[in-house]
Amino acid sequence: MTAQPMDLQALITDPQTRIVVCCGAGGVGKTTTSAALALAAAEAGRTVVVLTIDPARRLAQSLGLVELDNEPRRVDVPGAPGELHAMMLDMKRTFDDVVAAHSTPERAQQILENPFYQSLSSSFAGTQEYMAMEKLGQLRASDQWDLIIVDTPPSRSALDFLDAPNRMSRFLDGTMIRLLMAPSRAGFKFASAGFLFFSRIISKILGGQLLRDISAFVAALDTMFGGFRERATATYELLRRPGTWFVVVASPEPDALREASYFVDRLSAEQMPLAGLVLNRTHPPATTVLSATRAEGAAEEVAEAGGPGAELAAAALRVHAERMQQATREQHLADRFTSAHPEVAVRTVPAAAGDVHDLDGLRGMAEALTGPDGDTPTGTPRTRVLPARPA
Repeated sequence: MTAQPMDLQALITDPQTRIVVCCGAGGVGKTTTSAALALAAAEAGRTVVVLTIDPARRLAQSLGLVELDNEPRRVDVPGAPGELHAMMLDMKRTFDDVVAAHSTPERAQQILENPFYQSLSSSFAGTQEYMAMEKLGQLRASDQWDLIIVDTPPSRSALDFLDAPNRMSRFLDGTMIRLLMAPSRAGFKFASAGFLFFSRIISKILGGQLLRDISAFVAALDTMFGGFRERATATYELLRRPGTWFVVVASPEPDALREASYFVDRLSAEQMPLAGLVLNRTHPPATTVLSATRAEGAAEEVAEAGGPGAELAAAALRVHAERMQQATREQHLADRFTSAHPEVAVRTVPAAAGDVHDLDGLRGMAEALTGPDGDTPTGTPRTRVLPARPA
């Protein structure tokens, strides 16, 4: 089955495109894809910020920066009519900024010094995903950038930030939080028997000091909870509106394409706008005129005949045979994905000769992603067509 082509050049240069979210398994080149798309957009005249939630340093290195932090840093792109900025999510600092922005200085200090808050803001399950939603919402609300590209974590948790509003609601509506908040004396008396039993159990497991820290933390945050939930929900809805696109990145390997299928199914279930799949690091042969079988046979004949250069010629033929076999395997995997997801557009990107570690390397990757001569896995020429949004 022929995959429909994905035109990333049209996508990133369309002024209506405001957010692009790149997701996929680890080790498939997702961070490089995000940075290359951001560079291409800046060189097309757009004002872009690329936000990575992946704690690895690859993005900073490829952009020629020593490091990235929680504030956008300008990347020098000589000759670009647009602007490129980059940043890496610092979930604790983002949480601290939220606390400072939505409470009084006295209450903010009380929260920031609370031991439970310090643990929650650094390592509590789900905090990173919620803070990613917070930061994305902040960037979009600022209107400083006309395109935001998000590089998500290298795992299935890449889409966990879609659960942030529901996670926040479950957390706020949980029995423990309702008991600890006990908004009035009457409410506390009503819950006191259950609360005392509950607190004794938790004290034995976690220790009384931690329970007191949690109680103090909840009491200090009680006026902020509604705002947390509302902002997460607003950002979630932003991801579903026109102007946002998701790009799934995979390599032509069984595990990576299984993860890609998971992402596609999850985005469909959430009714999120999917632009398509970037099938990265493929290995197209230099020519398809000589099949793998014929190349192997010719290698044997040349080696048996001997003579000057026979060994080198036989080796070259064997390399071609191996490349043809690899290309056939990759094509088979791509066809399986397309058969399972015929509605998903695909853009194929050949493997680079080496690691991408600077702007020149990123520019080459950007050309492979957006250039006019690219093909789909089945060789269908690209057309400038934006994908249809979900109904």
